[in-house]
Amino acid sequence: MLEAVGQAPVAGLRVSAFTVPTDAPESDGTAEWDSTTVVVVEASARGETGLGYTYAPAATRKLVEEELTDVVRGRDAFAIGEAWEAMAVALRNAGRPGIGFCALSAVDQALWDLKARLLGVPLVDLLGRAREEAPVYGSGGFTSYSMDRVRDQLGGWVAQGIQRVKIKVSREPERDPERLDAARQAIGDEAELYVDSNGALSRKQALAWAERFAREWGVTWHEEPVSSADFEGLRLLRDRAPAGLDIAAGEYAYVPADFRNLVGCVDCLQADVTRCGGITGFLRAGALAAAFDLDLSAHCAPAASVAACCAVPRLRHLEWFHDHVRLEPMLFVGVLEPENGALRPDRSRPGNGLELRRADAARYAA
Repeated sequence: MLEAVGQAPVAGLRVSAFTVPTDAPESDGTAEWDSTTVVVVEASARGETGLGYTYAPAATRKLVEEELTDVVRGRDAFAIGEAWEAMAVALRNAGRPGIGFCALSAVDQALWDLKARLLGVPLVDLLGRAREEAPVYGSGGFTSYSMDRVRDQLGGWVAQGIQRVKIKVSREPERDPERLDAARQAIGDEAELYVDSNGALSRKQALAWAERFAREWGVTWHEEPVSSADFEGLRLLRDRAPAGLDIAAGEYAYVPADFRNLVGCVDCLQADVTRCGGITGFLRAGALAAAFDLDLSAHCAPAASVAACCAVPRLRHLEWFHDHVRLEPMLFVGVLEPENGALRPDRSRPGNGLELRRADAARYAA
């Protein structure tokens, strides 16, 4: 295998975008949507193809094609760090945070998958396993849902063995007590209940709700109580929230400096492999978190995240997000299902084990 190093120039990238309608209108504390767009990148070398993707606007496809394809083409598929740095430089004028790093993330994932397939090993083994599986938490409970759907969805996850579930809050705070009552009733007293404000609250509102969340419903995780750009507000919440209620943020961290800015502001750092620079960026975020005695939690995209989750030093859990859980099996072969509340990478197949269902996906082409 060592003889192969340096002998696998990337032949090119194939980029596709697909928009899949949600199964019902959805909303959280600050946004509403009725569809989800995924941009898929396939990188090829020596007859093998690696697959990566990001959840981002279809314009990301154009960005990959115009700014990143020529940067990657011809580079050694085994030198992923070199490609990562070159792509970051290429995006300087276009802008790295945001859609730029979503594009880079998809390419980086595809290169890691390609490298693993060229070597004939599972991606999780190539990354270096720190654990056999990644615990998940069920995530949904959108503010647009009826009370019955909140009960059915959250209670259904617990019945499947997922003992942590999250509900969206803070769009209409006056409705939240009833919604949280329904959630707690559906999941019982033993399962953990999480809430996500998506940055909808002011600092003082968030402090007041933190007390109520912990006291009345036993909530143990409050995600983005204030804007993730409000570092002082997050730090205030982390320092003054009730014991047992962790403050989390990081899903909108793109470049490495974004994660550095959140250290000291949260109890648990989040990272999204489809935004943070792909697997390379995720592993760097995991190392930073561990250096400051913080756990890392993976945001969404479970099929793309599981191998990296099993490689970081301190993993809290992986988000089993309703939209992505529904969409990924529609577009990809090889998507995993939780067993006893955790995802275990398929080590019988090389790479990440995913293949694009090209014919099925065509109907959703964006």
